[in-house]
Amino acid sequence: MSSYTPVLKKLYLEQVVPELVKSRGYKNKHQVPKITKINLNTGIDADADKNQIADIQRDLAQIAGQKPVLAKSRKAISNFKLREGQVVGCHVTLRGNSMWEFLYRLLAVALPTIRDFRGVPPKLDGQGNYNLGITDFSIFPEITVENVKKSMGLDLTIVTTADTDEEGRELLKLLGMPFRRVEQSTAAPKTTAA
Repeated sequence: MSSYTPVLKKLYLEQVVPELVKSRGYKNKHQVPKITKINLNTGIDADADKNQIADIQRDLAQIAGQKPVLAKSRKAISNFKLREGQVVGCHVTLRGNSMWEFLYRLLAVALPTIRDFRGVPPKLDGQGNYNLGITDFSIFPEITVENVKKSMGLDLTIVTTADTDEEGRELLKLLGMPFRRVEQSTAAPKTTAA
């Protein structure tokens, strides 16, 4: 029985790790930052019925490849028409091979299908983790648009072991994350007319 290694994990082990060791000067390969998990999260309207909740759960399961968990409200808030124990979201955490497979599908298939795509924002959260908001989840090929009754967004968090944002950004860039180029403003200094 041969053990299967996802394409992106193979790329990470064979190319990204040596590149990071060379550029960052790590003494040990275990110092090289790695991706530990990917969290997918979506919100559900307070007025959503059981069928809508089931559809959202089904769609997120198709995207992630495993069954998501429903998040319920802890307390009632009357201004938001929210009752205690009401379903308000749906989330799933990916680890191991399913995490690498999802990341590969995101980078190679889903992101390039966005119209007028110029890259993702290069800002990380301060601890080397990356958050990405996707406004329409139908960019994933697993979703058939005809079955979608209501468009939903998706929050995506890529958790890494990087200590700094620079390390995390370099790791993701080497894996193929299409970061948006930040233009340096080289404007001429303003002169005041007398």
